[in-house]
Amino acid sequence: MSGIHRIDLGNSALLQFRGPDAVRFLNGQLTQDVRRVAGGKISLPSCVTDAKGRLQFRVWLTECDGALWVGGLEEWAEALEARLTRYLIADDVEVDDLTCKLALVHFTGPVADTPAGVLARESNRFGILGTDWWIPCDAAVDFPAGIELLAGDDLEALRIGNGVPAWGRELVEGMLPPEARLDETDISYNKGCYIGQEVISRIKSAGKVNKRLTRFSIPVDAPAVAGPLVGLEGAVTGELTSVSPILKDGFRDALGYVKRGATEFFLKTADGAAVPVRVV
Repeated sequence: MSGIHRIDLGNSALLQFRGPDAVRFLNGQLTQDVRRVAGGKISLPSCVTDAKGRLQFRVWLTECDGALWVGGLEEWAEALEARLTRYLIADDVEVDDLTCKLALVHFTGPVADTPAGVLARESNRFGILGTDWWIPCDAAVDFPAGIELLAGDDLEALRIGNGVPAWGRELVEGMLPPEARLDETDISYNKGCYIGQEVISRIKSAGKVNKRLTRFSIPVDAPAVAGPLVGLEGAVTGELTSVSPILKDGFRDALGYVKRGATEFFLKTADGAAVPVRVV
């Protein structure tokens, strides 16, 4: 898939934090270094974790006119606000709920001209550097000519092919973020303390997790569904979580988890045959 495409991400849970203590406060709540979005050029992903370092939410950080935006799935709005403001006691921070006030559109590449009233930021939501447009819900916006909408099977194939984890598939509440390789994109190990930081830092020091997100290529004769991966002796060695709906040269891209130390990965067909699955 080549060229720039438009992806409609709809409404999201969106909280705005403003005030002298906003950066310091959020740095104590999120795994990402909040200071990196200062200057209003980029949006970055981050995890919200509990005291045991386990994933509660995956969010995106954006700065707008000196305020910090924290965005996530629309259905998280109430729970995300409750979690992020739980420890807001004596900090000079004002919190506003912007949920459903802006729609999010992502382009899979750079977009030169931004319409009036639209907030544009660089982001890497789908494994390639692209552009976010935050659009007021009551605004009428003309999208750039020649950029087609990407949705459905084509969007899912892009996500899986680029190794991007999705909530409810690769990402679930209670998992450890490094299992999904979010330590490579969402976690700062240099910014100081945040809730769950000690556990996540120990995982980095130990250099291992019990399972790890992995990209696979599965042949056309293998079941194109999520499910367990096994070794030749039948023991479970991993699990497929997402399989691309689109074939490429007789293979499908897939995402899943492999158990630590596992080296053999097969899918069982309906007749009991074992089809090898290749790690990418």
